[in-house]
Amino acid sequence: MSWLYLIVAGIFEVVWATTMKLSNGFSNLMYGGLTIVGMIVSFSFLALAVKHLPLSLAYPIWTGVGAVGSIIIGVVFFKDQVPPITWAFITLLVVGIIGIKVTSGH
Repeated sequence: MSWLYLIVAGIFEVVWATTMKLSNGFSNLMYGGLTIVGMIVSFSFLALAVKHLPLSLAYPIWTGVGAVGSIIIGVVFFKDQVPPITWAFITLLVVGIIGIKVTSGH
């Protein structure tokens, strides 16, 4: 169950990062409010995950899921331009996240 909590926490990290961009510096109150709700949900699920998973495992996976997810959202919805070499490093990040999970023993 801790892994599910961790994945949900990572997804909501992407949610709050996305809604923060949409809030235009918190000038749009609806998206600003959604940003804060997303943060609360993300941190709450991370807190649940670290009750049973080591911090040294949970935190890098949480940030990695958030980072990769935010890149994908940026490219797909905000038309961010990502150079090909950057995709190579994003791939390394995904491989690193998988490697942390596989070698963790949890």
